[in-house]
Amino acid sequence: MRERILRLNIAGAPIEWLDWQDAVTLQARGMVAWTLGSPCMTVHGGRSRLTGQQTTLILHSIMACDGRIHDLANRIPNLTNPALFRRDQHLCLYCGKAFLDKELTRDHVMPLSRGGRDHWMNVVTACRRCNQHKGNRLLDEIGMELLALPYTPNHAEYLALTNSHRIRSDQMEFLRPIFGRQSRLREVLF
Repeated sequence: MRERILRLNIAGAPIEWLDWQDAVTLQARGMVAWTLGSPCMTVHGGRSRLTGQQTTLILHSIMACDGRIHDLANRIPNLTNPALFRRDQHLCLYCGKAFLDKELTRDHVMPLSRGGRDHWMNVVTACRRCNQHKGNRLLDEIGMELLALPYTPNHAEYLALTNSHRIRSDQMEFLRPIFGRQSRLREVLF
């Protein structure tokens, strides 16, 4: 089973993706405060010696858990190529063509060799051809332009980027309003 549950803190802020085993553990321990979304899985447990009844837990696609409230709003998500390529919708932001992951690269708008840094605001998705053509030069030095500006995804958007192939529509409905204004994922349907 590849179903993933969206875990929220008690205040309703998205925290992480859970596999069904972790979701069952939290629910069995009584740590789930409330749920949203549709039931996505029924898990069958053991049978009672006294009654013979089998225990079942119904997991919802979104669950809020008791516990410490983490402030993830100001945390910068990890920069990974898969998340970057999804942020830029698998498009080379120089030529505008769509590519597979294996055909894409991470390009530094301000090259590292010229003082640029490896962070979300300085990287874009590029095809190998455009990345090699740009090399360690600045865009205005070679007449290239970006089709979209780089931006740092917020935590909710990062969760969508890192689980985009398995995200349920009710989970996306929950996350989409939390995306940043600059997000290119607001209109994308997973």
